[in-house]
Amino acid sequence: MSLAEDLADKLAEDTFKIMQASGDDRFFMEVAAIIGASSTTLEEAFLTSIRVRMAEQRARAFLMERVAQMEREAGL
Repeated sequence: MSLAEDLADKLAEDTFKIMQASGDDRFFMEVAAIIGASSTTLEEAFLTSIRVRMAEQRARAFLMERVAQMEREAGL
């Protein structure tokens, strides 16, 4: 990874934790605006890292719901 990607990933990790704790699922946009004012390269890497985390979270929720549905249908 490049320096920008490493830094962006760390920022995304911290931002994602704040989003989960606060319930503010758009907080990352505020952070991205601050980053983008100085570095569009870092902003794009940050947004990519956030989107990957959000997609993973949605996919996990989908999987958990599917498992729960299968258990309900099986009477477990």
